[in-house]
Amino acid sequence: KLSLREKVGYGMGDAGSCMIWSVLALYLTWFYTDVYGLDAGVVGTLFLVIRIFDAFIDPLMGAVCDRTKSRWGKFRPWLLWMALPFGLGAAVMFTTPDLSMDGKILYAWVTYLVMSMIYTAINIPYCSVAGVITLNQKERMGCLSWRFFLNGLATLIVSSAILPLADWLGDGNRASGFQMTMMIMGGAATLMFLFCFSSIKE
Repeated sequence: KLSLREKVGYGMGDAGSCMIWSVLALYLTWFYTDVYGLDAGVVGTLFLVIRIFDAFIDPLMGAVCDRTKSRWGKFRPWLLWMALPFGLGAAVMFTTPDLSMDGKILYAWVTYLVMSMIYTAINIPYCSVAGVITLNQKERMGCLSWRFFLNGLATLIVSSAILPLADWLGDGNRASGFQMTMMIMGGAATLMFLFCFSSIKE
């Protein structure tokens, strides 16, 4: 039987993931084209290639997790190891260095590729850990209920707060505003994953 802290802690992991990935899903295309100044064709190609790359990296990460041996288990340590890179990666993706157009394209490719790998390295173990924190099916359903509830809450926060927060922090400078906003969101996501790690055990 799991405690309320364990169930909420497990759900916090998905909330942390959502704090970042919802922003990428909702605003990254617009950010790349309208704020960073990339061509829409370049952005579309970037997204397509990285999604194909994900099709190979996801099962590879699953195999890595199965071979992981630590005092925290197979899956749980990845929540600790990747929490900070996940938060930092989000801020770096929404940073707009003053580069040539070729430099901007290269920066977008590298940061999006690295962030996709970090997301895989934390999300695959997170999704897998639910199967090893309890054998009780009812308790697993309780974990999933908290996961979906906190995911929905995080999505609501992101969808309603990102643009107003970016405008307020940037004071009219969308690039600066988004960078500072994602520093806040990245910090929140990192803390949520650390809370998830500390609340559960395999």
